[in-house]
Amino acid sequence: MAAKVNEEKCVGCGSCERACPVGTIKIQDAKAKVSGNCIECGACVSECPVEAIYL
Repeated sequence: MAAKVNEEKCVGCGSCERACPVGTIKIQDAKAKVSGNCIECGACVSECPVEAIYL
């Protein structure tokens, strides 16, 4: 199961994108998008300032 993004909360700041060690998260249309190879490490979850990402 990959990380999920609550798009209503996401502000597109890019913290999760920078934190992802495998480059799975990208900011597209001012929102975080998770694709492909999420390893469920939780780095994005702990870095999100608005708690928009969860596992």
